[in-house]
Amino acid sequence: MASADKKQTIKHLPNGPYLCSNLSVLVSYADGTHKTNGFTGDKDPDGVPDKRENFEGDKVVVHDNRGLCAHAGRCTLETVFRPGKEPFVDANGASADQIIETIKQCPSGALSYSIDGVEHAERGGDPQIGVASNGPYICSGGAKLEDVELPEGATLDHVALCRCGASTNKHFCSGAHWDVQFDENAGD
Repeated sequence: MASADKKQTIKHLPNGPYLCSNLSVLVSYADGTHKTNGFTGDKDPDGVPDKRENFEGDKVVVHDNRGLCAHAGRCTLETVFRPGKEPFVDANGASADQIIETIKQCPSGALSYSIDGVEHAERGGDPQIGVASNGPYICSGGAKLEDVELPEGATLDHVALCRCGASTNKHFCSGAHWDVQFDENAGD
């Protein structure tokens, strides 16, 4: 558990690893991969734009920023989240409770919701960082990201940070680890 009197931070070092201070690290992971996979901290100018869209339903408003999406595949409520269709989100496609429970599964913070004009993006908990298998670092609990500009609608409560080096939306994961078939065990 992180100490309440110490500031919990995650700092991205230039073209390299993340330095975590005063937070629970669920998996110790520093294998030097950033040196061998061409990792840079630069955001790709052709990456998904930082733009949050709001999809209004009768009982819930769904907020979505594709520029934060790590493509973890948790938004599987297919009557609401409709890849390849416009609009992408139908906020009346299921009950508000079903939509909210699905949004709470989003590890990247790309999805949040509002009810009666009050946004619900924070989940709480102690600051910690974990590792998704062959995917991003999953940060939760509100650790401060130092020297990182947060995308529109982003919360420090939960984000997914690039680990593979291929993200077009660095420092955040864009799901490119799927495209490059990132293997955390390569080189073992």
